[in-house]
Amino acid sequence: MTILEIIDTPVGSYAPDFELPGVDNQVHHLSRYLDKFYAVGVITMCNHCPYVGLYVNRLKKIQAEFGFRGFTVIGVNGRDAKIDPQESFGNMKAFAKAHDLNFPYLWDSTQDVTRSFGASKTPMAFLIDGDGVVRYKGKIDDNPHNSEAVKEHYLRKAISSLFTGQGIYPKQTEPVGTALIWRN
Repeated sequence: MTILEIIDTPVGSYAPDFELPGVDNQVHHLSRYLDKFYAVGVITMCNHCPYVGLYVNRLKKIQAEFGFRGFTVIGVNGRDAKIDPQESFGNMKAFAKAHDLNFPYLWDSTQDVTRSFGASKTPMAFLIDGDGVVRYKGKIDDNPHNSEAVKEHYLRKAISSLFTGQGIYPKQTEPVGTALIWRN
């Protein structure tokens, strides 16, 4: 039996820096985003997760709503393409095009970044301030199946609180989505 090291990035600690290829054929560094933006929302995603499908338009709306204020969403796919070929880099490009993503979509082919964040599901949100500190992690909102019935906009509220200098509450929620499968 292979035992995998559990790594977690708790709220209040520094987010792990990364250097990952994007579907735009560029290499993306978290540190460069933190130099440019007031806040970054790293979202674990994949191409075939039904929950990501439910949230992709909401993420695009969050990007459109806060992008002009110095925020960006960054989608990170840490699924293993060897186990699930639907998660290949080529399929990520097709997914980004089909959904007309307005934010970067990056490939974590080794799963190292996804694991170092402590992600457990897709989608899972990590709000990072300009200093690189994780300020919120968990679910995007409280109703994945019906965007019209959402009562708690956790990620949106955390971003607003960060921009206005207010405390973020809750700082962490239990993510809802598809469990990540780790490579041995």
